[in-house]
Amino acid sequence: MAIQSINPATGKVYKTYSPLRLDEIEQKLAAGEAQYQHYRWTSFSDRSTWLRAAADYLEDHAEVLGRIMTQEMGKPIGAAIAEVKKCAWVCRHYAEHGADYLADERSAIGYVRYQPLGIILAVMPWNFPLWQVFRLAAPALMAGNVVVLKHASNVPKCALSIEQIFRKAGFPEGAFQTLLITAEQTATVIADERVRGVSLTGSGPAGSQVAATAGQHLKKVVLELGGSDPFIVLPSADLDQAVETAVMARLQNNGQSCIAAKRFILVSTIADEFETRLVDKFNALKVGDPMQSETDIGPLATPSILQDIHKQVHDCLISGAKALVGGNLEKLKATLPPELELGNFYPPTILSHIPPGTPADQEEFFGPVALIFRVQDLDEAIQLANATAFGLGASGWTQDSAEQQRLVNEIEAGAVFINSMVKSDPRLPFGGIKQSGIGRELGRHGILEFVNAKTVCVS
Repeated sequence: MAIQSINPATGKVYKTYSPLRLDEIEQKLAAGEAQYQHYRWTSFSDRSTWLRAAADYLEDHAEVLGRIMTQEMGKPIGAAIAEVKKCAWVCRHYAEHGADYLADERSAIGYVRYQPLGIILAVMPWNFPLWQVFRLAAPALMAGNVVVLKHASNVPKCALSIEQIFRKAGFPEGAFQTLLITAEQTATVIADERVRGVSLTGSGPAGSQVAATAGQHLKKVVLELGGSDPFIVLPSADLDQAVETAVMARLQNNGQSCIAAKRFILVSTIADEFETRLVDKFNALKVGDPMQSETDIGPLATPSILQDIHKQVHDCLISGAKALVGGNLEKLKATLPPELELGNFYPPTILSHIPPGTPADQEEFFGPVALIFRVQDLDEAIQLANATAFGLGASGWTQDSAEQQRLVNEIEAGAVFINSMVKSDPRLPFGGIKQSGIGRELGRHGILEFVNAKTVCVS
């Protein structure tokens, strides 16, 4: 099975790669294990220096790296450049704070020393091709582990670029390696005794499969999976700010984000006004070439993602839902220039009056589609917010402190943001509960996921 770099805006194939052979995978793992035996004893100071150099490289090459991302998975170029700069931020964060996060924890009877585990396999998705990798790699490398990357098959150039970044930054040969392998070959890598942990960001089925394989071989896993995040708007909310944020929260990365706001839960007294404003915002968006700075929405990453979101919307509409805007794929295609006719474009869409029993109830909508639900009060809003298998993030909008505390305490999610959109930050732990994942990335919690917390007692 070939690994291809394809422009999702045009359908053009840039390059085709052959997956590594079994002997080549063995060579990579052997190199990683050999390097680990040296790298684990490098100083925090040296690792910090290399991470800072990686941050410098990312910032100096932000536009070039951003264009690679846009070419391979279609995110608007401005967002791609911002993603590169965020990767520099996470490198600098762990360069500055990693040693403190990993310092010995002393007590009256002994202390805990944090030490690396070995090779960590990163199984990463296409939607944030650099950020998802760096938020695992920066803390893992700072902790003294080495990393091998199995990236999504549609972003091979991004994957190879990441390896080059770490090499250019001065990390020792083998400390970070990209494996161009298929999903089927991934199980072989997980099973290898030299691999000591696995971090996956991706879909629920992919997470279940990786977790099962890792469990069979007693490997530590961290899983960041899907989400169907609620965006709850209560009567006291600042509607101007809420609507403005709602557009970004739903449509960032062309709507392809696990932590995107997907279900807009509106108390009925403000629902009409919120809907009207949101429709106006969606109608003003420009769909087109993601390389153009004025484009708001680019293509979805692959034809299968386009087919999935189109079917989900269609199923909702035939069940009685109403499209306030969008939902018509053929109408959008008629407006695109000839060079984009083969692209994976889907119109920004808002669905309202959604009856029970549609995909909107439990499925994740991975595209530019907002789902609107009306409720009578806060109690009903919380009940609906929690009525999902997912539990990644939630955004709540209210000026009432008592309502804020109820949202914080009662929403079942790994993160709750009050009067702002859900986002990841190197300073804070990130992850979900229920079917949204296991473990945490980022912050001190993230760097401690792949270390041995060794208890030491000296008499």
